[in-house]
Amino acid sequence: MKKFVKILTISLSAAVFMQPSHFFAAEATQKVILGGQPFGVKFYSDGVMVVELEPFFSEGRYVCPAAEGGVEVNDVIKKINDEDVKTNEDVQRATHNCGGEKLRLTIERGGKELIKTIQPQKNMVGVYLSGAWVRDSCAGIGTVTYYRPSDQSFAALGHGICDRDTTALMPLGSAEVVQADINSVTKSSAGKAGSLNGIFSDTTLGHLTKNTNCGVFGTTNDKNIPVGTELEIADNGEIKLGKAAMYTTVSGENPGCYEVEITDICNFGSRTNENFVIKVTDERLLSECGGIVQGMSGSPLVQNGKLVGAVTHVFLNSPQEGYGVTAQNMVSNYCS
Repeated sequence: MKKFVKILTISLSAAVFMQPSHFFAAEATQKVILGGQPFGVKFYSDGVMVVELEPFFSEGRYVCPAAEGGVEVNDVIKKINDEDVKTNEDVQRATHNCGGEKLRLTIERGGKELIKTIQPQKNMVGVYLSGAWVRDSCAGIGTVTYYRPSDQSFAALGHGICDRDTTALMPLGSAEVVQADINSVTKSSAGKAGSLNGIFSDTTLGHLTKNTNCGVFGTTNDKNIPVGTELEIADNGEIKLGKAAMYTTVSGENPGCYEVEITDICNFGSRTNENFVIKVTDERLLSECGGIVQGMSGSPLVQNGKLVGAVTHVFLNSPQEGYGVTAQNMVSNYCS
């Protein structure tokens, strides 16, 4: 079984201890502007996500107040004692300053709101802790799949922005999309995913409005929508085994076109981003990048003059190969 990784280049902040078918039919016939441009994203979650529960030594025994209070990994803490939680520091401050009193947590789990009560305990140096590591934000580089001038929207990544440790989809609070410039490439090799390396500019391109399993979606304005190739979105049934083209940026801001091949069709389920397998055959991309690298998430794939999908994963043991999500599934997730 091939091992793979999602290929949004992500750097995570420090943690703190403690489809309607009738609607899609109309959308699918619209033309979109082909992407392939890199972008940077500064992502802030809606609340803070619990990424680890870790016991600590207190009064002669190991304790984990968060776990003992019913908190679980992937829970999103929205409030503590009815005060909104936005950052890691909010959790740290409330825990450290509890004075030995219980904390009432409002959390979100599986789309449901729950109330949990925890009793922080002092560690060996007398600081109150909860035993929960939480995360509030991340930043990274990805690739735009398409722009849609009709509503000044765009789609990117082909997969969601997920927590690095738990792989759970991070709840979107706010996210700024900025221009990125690729200045180097770390090549992929068997067992190691490479990466596109770049810098963020101060130019804001837009903001994300949805974070889904099949891509992220956002709004921009006319000046940030490039003048480029207009393509129709292919229906899933139009995707065939054989040659295709991948548009991605490995230097600067302007995408290039590279030859790939669709070698397998796996699953066209509307909620999965592993719909088909692609193989890079272009010698230039193999030479420069070793195949697919992190940061290429969202790179659009074109076959027979239509947008068929976007790159989402690289196979670690065979970096010239990876998964793609269909463009139809991306649009379905945007519309739902």
